[in-house]
Amino acid sequence: MRRNLSDRFEALIAHFRGFILALIAVISVLGAVVGYKYYRHTQEDPEFCMSCHVMKEAFQEWQRGKHRDIVCQKCHHLSLIEQNQLLVSYVVKGKSKFSGTHGRKKPWTECKNCHLSEISQGSLTLRDSYGHAKHVFMLNIQCKVCHGESLHLFKPNEKACQDCHRDKGVHGVGMEAFSCLKCHSFADKSPTMVSKGRCLRCHKMPPNGPMSKFQCYQCHKPHGKIKLKSKDCLGECHGNEARVGQHDLHMKKGMECLDCHKAHTWVVTHQQAKSLCTRCHMLRDPNTFIY
Repeated sequence: MRRNLSDRFEALIAHFRGFILALIAVISVLGAVVGYKYYRHTQEDPEFCMSCHVMKEAFQEWQRGKHRDIVCQKCHHLSLIEQNQLLVSYVVKGKSKFSGTHGRKKPWTECKNCHLSEISQGSLTLRDSYGHAKHVFMLNIQCKVCHGESLHLFKPNEKACQDCHRDKGVHGVGMEAFSCLKCHSFADKSPTMVSKGRCLRCHKMPPNGPMSKFQCYQCHKPHGKIKLKSKDCLGECHGNEARVGQHDLHMKKGMECLDCHKAHTWVVTHQQAKSLCTRCHMLRDPNTFIY
């Protein structure tokens, strides 16, 4: 009897063998198609991120930001294991908050993949720029230290500068409320990241003069002393001039450089001498002063 049943079962399998194989093939193809679409949806479709209720705010900020043409998964990677862990956590915990390491940590490792050209400029030379090269490559500071203040906006957090440069407060009169990036440009070629053009946006200066080729910060120290005194002129550059011609005589009488030489023009003209010299003595040709 057992043998009879076995023969019948084998005959039944043989009869439906083609159908079973076809069914297995169809299920395999459908499974592959569905699996591929599911993979594409989770790995390449920003709408997948939006399917989670805690992502609404982040999704809206992404749509308004400069990275809106880059899909979420470009920066927010999920392995298959993490993806399933996230799905299980969502199903089990529902609307309760749960952590996902891909959300806060991993994206920052992807910045260099797109922005390498920007941050590498100047890393070997000062030809192009210096700011990012110095902070990222020379000092090994992570992007999130300076850009991690707001969700998906990535604007530089100017407060982060003070975390490292605590001795660099602004002491200039009228400049106390200035932020660091008001003057320091990461794209500047100078190691100080300050070009003369940055100063001239606010300070109108004569285009030509004895020291017009100098950088402003060579005399004015924004983090120390902005306004110069005569001793600063003598100590830095003009010690020899003080002993030429009538300079020494006038200084022995208590006069200072800035009593006659006006900032940024410096040369005493004949017209200026009429009001300057006559305060103490008769007018003399200023050209004879150095003899």
